[in-house]
Amino acid sequence: MPESAPGHGSRSITASGGIDWLPCSDRALERGDPLAGTAGLGERWLLVEIESGWGRHAFFDSALDPALGAALVARAEAAGIRPLTIRRTRLRAPLRREQSSWRWALVDARPGRESIHWGTVDDPADLLTLPLDGSAGEPSAAPLYAVCTHARHDQCCAVRGRPVVETLAAVHPELTWECSHLGGDRFAATMIVFPEGLLYGRVRAEDAATVVERHSAGRVVPELLRGRTSLTTVAQAAEAFAREATGDDRIDAFQVVSEHAHPHGWTVELAHGDDRLRVEVGEELSQPLLSTCAATIAQPVREFVPVSVVRA
Repeated sequence: MPESAPGHGSRSITASGGIDWLPCSDRALERGDPLAGTAGLGERWLLVEIESGWGRHAFFDSALDPALGAALVARAEAAGIRPLTIRRTRLRAPLRREQSSWRWALVDARPGRESIHWGTVDDPADLLTLPLDGSAGEPSAAPLYAVCTHARHDQCCAVRGRPVVETLAAVHPELTWECSHLGGDRFAATMIVFPEGLLYGRVRAEDAATVVERHSAGRVVPELLRGRTSLTTVAQAAEAFAREATGDDRIDAFQVVSEHAHPHGWTVELAHGDDRLRVEVGEELSQPLLSTCAATIAQPVREFVPVSVVRA
């Protein structure tokens, strides 16, 4: 059975009988773990700039007072908002240590309501009274590209994420941010595009420009898309299977009409222009695997499989 040790990659037996350590993202790529339907839910997001180093949980282990960080997370989550820390890449250490203002962004990723509002506070405690209904801050029409580089959470996030964020920041410095854990360490590098909440996986530095170019044209990169965070994982998978069946890569090509579970999986009805598509989604359990570099016990994970895509 595979094993791992905290802070290292997954361990396996080589053909010569030796021990071989590989990061979780290498193992996932080797296995061909599917991306469809793996984006965690996030209809709305609160992004907070914390320029210091991040521990395993960025809000609890950073230059921010841990009690304040916990209160911010609790307040956001109580409102159904997903908290995320952000910071600029390649910022000099003195500037990180001397942070005197904190930028924040409220993002609505729900289809038809997509928006980003930016603001700044001089005291992070003021974030505890920030209106979370979208009425605060200045609206921005510019997209936001965030790449997970959260090394203390998983080494793959930094090793694979940093080349991506540096490539993006070299061309789009004002739009690009490093971010904390997005979920799915084994799919590093993970990158999210706001305001739509398009979560990508296995992004390489050479893929970054393609993601940006497609997004500016109102399209996605289907082969790297894990899902849209405002949708359930089942709906994300259904949309991925519909994209594969139709070849339509427009961001808003599909709208979820209904989603129903049944003994053999799910039936998801999607609007596609003047058509309705019925997507049958099944599930399988993978072989036991180590989903992070720090995992020590191999567990199976759920994987969605396409059953059929037909006109309703």
